[in-house]
Amino acid sequence: MHSDLQQLAELAGRTMYARDPASQALGMTLDAIRPGYARMSMRVRDDMLNGHGSCHGGYIFMLADSAFAFACNSHNFNTVGAGCTIDYLAPGRAGDVLTAEASEQALQGRTGVYDVTVSDADGRRIALFRGKSHRVQGLVAEPTEKTEEIERGGTHGPT
Repeated sequence: MHSDLQQLAELAGRTMYARDPASQALGMTLDAIRPGYARMSMRVRDDMLNGHGSCHGGYIFMLADSAFAFACNSHNFNTVGAGCTIDYLAPGRAGDVLTAEASEQALQGRTGVYDVTVSDADGRRIALFRGKSHRVQGLVAEPTEKTEEIERGGTHGPT
């Protein structure tokens, strides 16, 4: 992977996270990002439990949706969700650290498809999420001479 594209993905990730109070309020962390990929984690708190004593599906969805958002914005183009589905496979429990790993499956023009797997610390799959994205106007991170050069494809250095 070209190091400039990686740097751009990291810049987009830092910029988005700084402007994302929802993910921050839930204690989510952006653990890894690269073009078309993001990994986020969140510890399940007691106030996230439902009446069955397991993590409420809405919180699991939010973790998966946040990882999806970071993955599809990792190219530094403003991108929004156009639709998604989620399948819950197992419960999350209080104290569990859940990890959502989002990977780009297809990107054609302004439309992308991303798969997200949510797992616990033991690797047990908690949920599977598929999101469809749509690119809108603008950039995630403010343009600089370096980001403009990268986005034009005129980068220099190792490939």
